[in-house]
Amino acid sequence: MRKEKFDVTGMTCSACSSRVEKCVSKLEGTEKVSVNLLTNSMQVEYDEGILSEEQIINAVVKAGYGASPQTEYGGGAAAGAAVQTDSPKKNPVEEQMKNMKMRLIVSFVFLVPLMYVTMGHMVGLPLPSFLDGMENAVSFAFTQFLLCIPIIFVNRKYYIKGYQTLFHLAPNMDSLIAIGSTASLVYGIFAIYRMSYGLGQGNMELVHRYYHDLYFESAAMILALITVGKYLETRSKGKTSEAITKLLDLAPKTAVVERGGTESEVPVEQVQVGDIVVARPGSSIPVDGFIVEGSTSVDEAAITGESIPVHKQVNDTVIAATMNKTGFIKFKATRVGNDTTFSQIIRLVEDASASKAPIAKIADKIAGVFVPGVMGIALVTAIAWLAVGATFEFALSCAISVLVISCPCALGLATPVAIMVGTGKGAEYGILIKSGEALEMAHNIDSVVLDKTGTITQGKPVVTDVETVLGIGEFLAVAAGLEQKSEHPLAEAILEYTKKNSISPVTVTDFESVPGRGVKGKIKGVWYFAGNRRMMEEAGIVSEQEISFRNAAGEIIKSSVGKRLDILADEGKTPMLFADEKRILGILSVADVVKPTSREAVRQLKEQGIQVVMLTGDNKRTAEAIRRQLDIDTVIAEVLPQDKEKEIARLQEQGKKVAMVGDGINDAPALARADVGMAIGAGTDVAIESADVVLMKNDLLDVVTAVRLSKAVIRNIKQNLFWAFFYNTLGIPVAAGVFYHAFGLKLNPMIGAAAMSMSSIFVVTNALRLKRFEASKGAGTENVSKVTQEAVLQSNEIEQSRINKEDVTMITMKINGMMCPHCQAAVKKALEAFEGVTADVNLEDKAAYITAAGEADKDALAKAVTDAGYEVVSVE
Repeated sequence: MRKEKFDVTGMTCSACSSRVEKCVSKLEGTEKVSVNLLTNSMQVEYDEGILSEEQIINAVVKAGYGASPQTEYGGGAAAGAAVQTDSPKKNPVEEQMKNMKMRLIVSFVFLVPLMYVTMGHMVGLPLPSFLDGMENAVSFAFTQFLLCIPIIFVNRKYYIKGYQTLFHLAPNMDSLIAIGSTASLVYGIFAIYRMSYGLGQGNMELVHRYYHDLYFESAAMILALITVGKYLETRSKGKTSEAITKLLDLAPKTAVVERGGTESEVPVEQVQVGDIVVARPGSSIPVDGFIVEGSTSVDEAAITGESIPVHKQVNDTVIAATMNKTGFIKFKATRVGNDTTFSQIIRLVEDASASKAPIAKIADKIAGVFVPGVMGIALVTAIAWLAVGATFEFALSCAISVLVISCPCALGLATPVAIMVGTGKGAEYGILIKSGEALEMAHNIDSVVLDKTGTITQGKPVVTDVETVLGIGEFLAVAAGLEQKSEHPLAEAILEYTKKNSISPVTVTDFESVPGRGVKGKIKGVWYFAGNRRMMEEAGIVSEQEISFRNAAGEIIKSSVGKRLDILADEGKTPMLFADEKRILGILSVADVVKPTSREAVRQLKEQGIQVVMLTGDNKRTAEAIRRQLDIDTVIAEVLPQDKEKEIARLQEQGKKVAMVGDGINDAPALARADVGMAIGAGTDVAIESADVVLMKNDLLDVVTAVRLSKAVIRNIKQNLFWAFFYNTLGIPVAAGVFYHAFGLKLNPMIGAAAMSMSSIFVVTNALRLKRFEASKGAGTENVSKVTQEAVLQSNEIEQSRINKEDVTMITMKINGMMCPHCQAAVKKALEAFEGVTADVNLEDKAAYITAAGEADKDALAKAVTDAGYEVVSVE
């Protein structure tokens, strides 16, 4: 099966898109067709062996429209902007607006004098003598006809397309406008002949009757008002794709490539996989790759929505269209052209914008029969009024009003504008929704299944507790020495922790790894052990006597080893015992810590009435600890990757609408099985086939945002559909004159045209309200810096009184490398070693807020933090 996109021209309403969809669907070999009125595009999945691109285009042409294969980023949401091409394609929305503006100006230049001639005398305005009075009736009427001609000519598209589709037996909105205005025009010409006959025969009564029954102004006004509506609608359509247009503007056009030791600037499409690309401070990253030289901070806001620049060093990946902020780097290109993350994001969002939500099918089905039905109602209206004795003019006026007021523009725009704005807004926040179907399905979700590792937690073990009978430094040196040669994942966490704290490992000889137990080795001729309780028991070391441990904060913990191990395990941590030949020396606890926003995300999901389930391969004890910590409804532990899909199916069998949130790799079957699969923290692997939604940031709050966005979009679509149906339900009877005898209520065709235009503008404007949608923020995580600063200010007041109102220096120090409360304590201790200095260290801000009495030596403070094993980024 091949999937291809086409640009379709000539569509003006939902009846058009419905007609195109039907014609292509009938072709043998067509699997799926989706036509989008908003983006004037069509997506077709077809069997290449049976059907060709040319046959699809011919089917559209035979239906009365134009079609051509879509160029990359050439249509739809991208509004025609081109990426990585030498000569950018013209923006079709701008071209359309330019044309509409010209038509609008010409229409009103001639409409104003036409309305003056037609209605000026009704409000006491003078008419030229050659147009005044019954004796000049033919001049009066013919002048109106001449003023109509330019308006009809510039808006001839309505007639060409309207009658073309009518002859294909698939009338659309243009057909209604064309028939309505033609009827007014033809009747006006007929009136001129009748008045001319009356003047020739001296029958002034005949002249008088037709003098007041000219409909030239109605024909012109209908065309002008429809054009006003179309112009405003086109302007609004342009705004719906702003998110993608902004992204497209970020795409770098050139790249600096190093070839043969020489740097040269080349168009970005000429960069090849394996090229060494140079990025200087302030420049955009042109393609995806990994750094081979240098380090820098990269602003990835355009891709992930994350506002804080990310530190990058050798072997770290960089993504196209992100901004290199501070350092000089060289990186090797791994993805270029249409394979870059940036290109995939644009493709995903454009596909989603061009796709249809199931709710749109309601509108499509109605639109398919709506226009023929309206034409039937107009004919019945005219016949009915004539049958009850109304004048031909009255019956014609009612029939024209029915035709004009019933144009189904609003019906066709109700769904696509909301989906376009919604998917674009999601892209702004790093939430990529692959289809309208996924967007609609997400609002029905009542159960969210979360993978633990990498979704709820950081996905990387870190040291959380250090408890020892030795000095902290001495104990960590022993631990680092024993774990240095180990290949266990927990060993890496211990070595990273000791490195951050500038602890050098002791020399270990006779190192030996004991499978299922731990490791052991000799330090200065004495055996040391690191491992689980069983290893200590086999070495005859474990004692159930109470031991006094000291932790990194200097607190004393009195407990037996067994009891302490149980407490730590119940907290979801993995404790490791360290001992020499005679006694237990201490306990190091390692855990995959929960992300800062996970608890708030779970709370907000539950607040929306969604059941939260955690699915993990971990043991029940660790899973239960996480459940208690985050207040998760249900935990399913010790599940193998291949069985996750079965658990999703089991929940669905209970009648649940399930969203699965995972990392998109091990969880692929479960993501595919779920009603909505969400791949979290996808980063550069953005096009995960099994997921319906890709969350670029590694933040569970984006799951909440995605669900809220879905609900907002579907609510907006329902409002739009209600308005479109309500408008037509109310408008057609009024236009047909159903309430004329009871209330004297009748619509003039001009008012009908204005009302029709307003309905389309209302629908598009209502959809644009979605642009005010904001991402979910965690209570207590927002404005952390501000809260911390306030706390520092309060402590400053206390400190100021203590030092008898001496001058106070406030310093903000940004620090990299702090990972846990022990790091926080170490930095605080290093800073407060200086006399007169107090420090509030914040892990979330990666900053220390320092208050110093008098002048502070910033260099000395920075050196103290650096000596403690952390990187000082800035001191302000």
